[in-house]
Amino acid sequence: MGKVPCLSPCGEGRPRLEVADIFRAFGDGYCESHVLTAEQRAVVKAITTCRTAVLGGHLDVCTACGHEVPAYNSCRNRHCPKCQSLAQAAWLEARQERILPTRYFHVVFTLPHELKALVRFNQRLFYDLLLETASRTLLEFGHSRLEAQIGITTVLHTWTRDLRFHPHAHCVVTAGGLALDQSQWVSARSRYLFPVTAMSTVFRGKFLAGVQQAYDDGHLEFGGACAKLAEREAFARWMRTLYRNDWVVYAKSPFGGPEQVFNYLGRYTHRVGLSNRRLCSFDEAGVCFSTKNGKTVTVPPTEFIRRFLLHVLPRAFVKIRHYGLHSSSNATTKLEVARQKILGSVDSQPSASAPAAPKTWQDRFLEATGIDVTICPRCGKAGLTRLPLPVATQFSALLPAGQDTS
Repeated sequence: MGKVPCLSPCGEGRPRLEVADIFRAFGDGYCESHVLTAEQRAVVKAITTCRTAVLGGHLDVCTACGHEVPAYNSCRNRHCPKCQSLAQAAWLEARQERILPTRYFHVVFTLPHELKALVRFNQRLFYDLLLETASRTLLEFGHSRLEAQIGITTVLHTWTRDLRFHPHAHCVVTAGGLALDQSQWVSARSRYLFPVTAMSTVFRGKFLAGVQQAYDDGHLEFGGACAKLAEREAFARWMRTLYRNDWVVYAKSPFGGPEQVFNYLGRYTHRVGLSNRRLCSFDEAGVCFSTKNGKTVTVPPTEFIRRFLLHVLPRAFVKIRHYGLHSSSNATTKLEVARQKILGSVDSQPSASAPAAPKTWQDRFLEATGIDVTICPRCGKAGLTRLPLPVATQFSALLPAGQDTS
């Protein structure tokens, strides 16, 4: 197999290479020689069959010129690099009305590397603990420092730019909160939200208390490099080390306003570990992909697949969560009171207006990608209609030559 290059330089133009290409070339061998979870096997299958005849499809026919374009169904798996645009657009549309007209801060809570081995054996427990502890830390600081309830949206990420395991929580936090008696909006300082050193200490204490409770209750699983931690004395020594170390909590500069928050959420909420646009080339010797600042990294195909699958989340795990004013329980109560206090219109009532027509998936796809799928690629007119594909076509077209779909 010769090296397969990208159609254009990394990150520019339409990507020719896809993660699916690497999985199709090396995925079967990897699955046969490695132990995978059910979720990881499902991701491998979804990515390799996404938008191929295996999943069936339809035929777009132009009513103006008669041009026919076969198109195949998406796998809709949340780990697939090709299936996030529509989900992202729909999510953002639903969240737009909950963004308050105020400044927001971006706070990142990161787990130390000493925890990573144990996290991999207890992903659901530790991911839950990370998001809950980060949010409780912020809510308590809002209560004690501002005497107010703040709004928080958290997003779990587990990767670095080179796909290494790096669990951390991105938190978008209102720069202020609704006073506890709901009498006013209390603004935070202009340059920082809360002291990061103090937040780090509280976050560490809350998280490790949760880890200790899980150990005492017998809810932790041990294996591999962390097998020795099953012994109580070894676990106690390990915990003392974690308490002595500084934990990283990073607060970025505040966003300029709601529009910047909206754009930021659009980039982060439905991101996967690696997008197709970051792929540069691959062959039997290695997969090359871009990292940051114009740099690239090359790893063997099996290592690339291993790293990619590190970030498959537990089944039905909710990676985007909302707390405080952003929580669902406050969506029609405290959140609206906070909006009125910010705008200075306590007595004003929103004017009744006709509900907007629901957007089609074509509308959302156009907003997310800039591509109008109703336009015929041959004549340029908006006249594509959708017809089902014959069964024989669904299972023979658009697959690499010689590939068996059985």
